[in-house]
Amino acid sequence: AQVAVRAMSSSGGPGSPYTSLAISQPAEFITHVELNRPEKRNAMNKAFWSEMVDCFNAIAGDPDCRVVVVSGAGKLFTAGIDLMDMASDVLQPEGDDMARTSWNMRRIIAKYQDTFSVIEKCPKPVVVAVHGACVGGGVDLITACDIRLCTQDAWFQVKEVDIGLAADVGTLQRLPKVIGSRSLVNELALTARKMYADEAKSSGLVSRVFADKEAMLAGALEIAGEIAGRSPVAVQGTKVNLIYSRDHSVAEGLDYMATWNMSMLQTADVMKSAQASMEKKSPKSIVFSKL
Repeated sequence: AQVAVRAMSSSGGPGSPYTSLAISQPAEFITHVELNRPEKRNAMNKAFWSEMVDCFNAIAGDPDCRVVVVSGAGKLFTAGIDLMDMASDVLQPEGDDMARTSWNMRRIIAKYQDTFSVIEKCPKPVVVAVHGACVGGGVDLITACDIRLCTQDAWFQVKEVDIGLAADVGTLQRLPKVIGSRSLVNELALTARKMYADEAKSSGLVSRVFADKEAMLAGALEIAGEIAGRSPVAVQGTKVNLIYSRDHSVAEGLDYMATWNMSMLQTADVMKSAQASMEKKSPKSIVFSKL
């Protein structure tokens, strides 16, 4: 894991199609997506909002990727939206009158919402590793991920009310379903106070806290390796159905699951996994077909 951590490059490389993200493959079937504007505290500029969509759409269809790790380059995860770069879109939408301006603003907001919804729609599980600050749009991002880890020095802030707006790209919709306490969600969203690592762990925002960034990335890769070693049919089906069940009743979730597995059970992966279990072998010893 330590070797893989060192291989997680902070450079997009000469062939990288992205300016705000660095992509690497630290281990087989694992893709590392790194927010890569450390000199700007990984602030989310115009390029970021479109590149995340392109990146995760590509990952969704990549048979050589079974799990994703997301992290931030430099001293912190992200400072949130790059207000200077985004001001023209947010503060000066086009339109000949109020109705047309409003339609254009709605289109812009929906486009930005897709930047994080694409993470949730991607069938590959996404493990996010947060160090230092995770502000504003960073909270929108991590709540769309499947597994959240952080360092002991990490802190989280739903910052939007401090800049005069309601969070509009996912936090208010996903955070209440991540944290069990509606009162705590309301407090964080209405006061913009900082939440530190210990509280994030106790509230359920993150599942594990690590001493430092290197240890966290090693932990993230270990989790990703466990996921990548399982049947991609089983793993991707599990993610899809967990998200569906979150947004539907138990009865609807069970019906969807039955419809899903009436075809997905017809895979060689089930027999391979059962055979390995009977022989007391690790699932990671099985060679599964790509998906």
